[in-house]
Amino acid sequence: MRGSDERSGSLFSYVDLEARVRPDHPLRTIREIVNAALGDLSKAFAGLYTDFGRPSIAPERLLRAMLLQAFYGIRSERQLMERLKFDLLFRWFVGLGVDDPVWDHSTFSKNRDRLLEGEIAVKFLSAVLAQPKVKRLLSSDHFSVDGTLIEAWASIKSFRRKDGDDNDSEGPGRNAERSFHKEKRSNETHQSTTDPEARLYKKGDGRPAKLCYMGHALMENRHGLAVGGAVSQATGTAERETALALIDRRDRTGRRITLGADKAYDVTQFVHDLRERSVTPHIAIDGHLSKTGTPRRTAVDARTTRHAGYEISQRCRKRIEEVFGWIKSSAGLAKVKLRGRERVDAAFTLALAAYNLIRLPKLLVVQP
Repeated sequence: MRGSDERSGSLFSYVDLEARVRPDHPLRTIREIVNAALGDLSKAFAGLYTDFGRPSIAPERLLRAMLLQAFYGIRSERQLMERLKFDLLFRWFVGLGVDDPVWDHSTFSKNRDRLLEGEIAVKFLSAVLAQPKVKRLLSSDHFSVDGTLIEAWASIKSFRRKDGDDNDSEGPGRNAERSFHKEKRSNETHQSTTDPEARLYKKGDGRPAKLCYMGHALMENRHGLAVGGAVSQATGTAERETALALIDRRDRTGRRITLGADKAYDVTQFVHDLRERSVTPHIAIDGHLSKTGTPRRTAVDARTTRHAGYEISQRCRKRIEEVFGWIKSSAGLAKVKLRGRERVDAAFTLALAAYNLIRLPKLLVVQP
């Protein structure tokens, strides 16, 4: 029998939002962990707000909305607010009722910046990892580290000389064509007028140079969850310097750990610094040939490579590329839409927390 296409025009609904989300939805597990982590951050939130004035958007709701933006790859705050208007699943996760008004996108952005500037992202990642269900999934002995380039929200045309002695633009307007022919540009003499902290950098020979930052992640090797992250200016030594900083943040109480990394970390000084910190360097050997055909001398010796754990770390460390792949493709950080290293750092760290959360429902089913 053919169904009717008549519209009832019901004015009221008596079904609770909680009943509209299926019991086995992955966001239920994620929301439980997120709410527990946000409860631990109550004092940190209180320090960002005054005791007088009009109430602003609750920071807990702000963070939940920012997580949804990363989970579903929503490109802008305008689209996120539009989705919150009609998507009951989004309203349920954020904590809005069916009839609660949705914030203006500019109000949301202004309040979001307050959280990004308050180091909440780092504290939130730590709070998620400290939850009992999550903590037992983590390895405390074996880690991997790597870095990736994050394109800055700045045009190459904004890369101008610091002394202001640039060639004139070939046309009207602020985005006029510019000729870089025979012009030598470097970070020492030039700087972006849009994002001064971004640096011109290229990934390798034959690759184009772009204005970018460098994101770094520390991953535990048991389940491939990110346990630390940071954003630095893009330099040739940033990967190794930030890796040491991420290791120093760990509370290890003197116990020895292993650190897997690719051949870019095969540097004598870096290996020496790791050994001083009681870290076994499970680093890939950089044995490329020089111009004279002589193999490069590696800093990793048989004290490390003879053990079976070295080969295991070399296999596990490649999973860190999955972290960067999800952050860039799904969370939208291939080209970050924020300016300034500190704000990019906060967005990157929050994306690491989102990556962990999106993987937890399946991991917790395997190991309840």
